[in-house]
Amino acid sequence: MANTLGKRYLCETCKTEVLCTKQGAGVVACCGKDMVEQQPRPLPSSD
Repeated sequence: MANTLGKRYLCETCKTEVLCTKQGAGVVACCGKDMVEQQPRPLPSSD
């Protein structure tokens, strides 16, 4: 798995969030485990 530019990653153990600012090979890890890529948050309606 490669780090993806602009993606957010979450540590399920300590709830730390990381924003990837540089793409590259490897994994983002925290607390001895790989971090989970978060899904984009929905934008609020403009109605």
